[in-house]
Order: sequence, then C-alpha cells, then structure tokens
Amino acid sequence: MDDDSTFFERERDKLSREITAGFEELLSSTNALNRKLEEVLGMTKEYDTIASLWDSFYQLMRGSTQEEDFAEEQGPGLPGTGGHVVMKQSTNKNN
Repeated sequence: MDDDSTFFERERDKLSREITAGFEELLSSTNALNRKLEEVLGMTKEYDTIASLWDSFYQLMRGSTQEEDFAEEQGPGLPGTGGHVVMKQSTNKNN
C-alpha cells in the first residue's frame, strides 16, 4: 500500500478485501449446496422408480384381494369362473 494513502482509503481497501473474501466463501458454499441438492434430486428419481414398482405390486395385490372378497360375497360362483357349483335337483317319484 502507498504510504500516502489516507486512513479512509486503507480501511476501504481492507473492507473491500473482506467483502470479496466473504462473497467467495458464499459462492463456494452455494456451489456445495447446489451439488447436494442435485444429489438429492437424483436419488428421489431413483426412489420414484422403486415406489412405482411397489405401487404396482400393491395395486395388483389389492385387486386380487377385492376379487376374492367379491367371489366370497357372491356365494358359490358364476358359471365360467371355475367357482360355479351345480346342485342336483331331487326328483320326487311319488307324484
């Protein structure tokens, strides 16, 4: 620094250097935060795939359970579904 510079100019330069260092640290921290956010977003995309697979499995199992419940409510079953039972009618020979 110049010996001729005033106290004000020395303080101004000192504060400017501190502000510059602070901005550089802020920029560095912001870049690190951005990288972490990108990692998190990347992981959530991976979990979306897994979550959709489990959701498909859940919907499939839920559908088969509802079909079983429906079949139980309907009684012996409907023709063509494999659950239909044909009852023999007894004939009365006394008539």
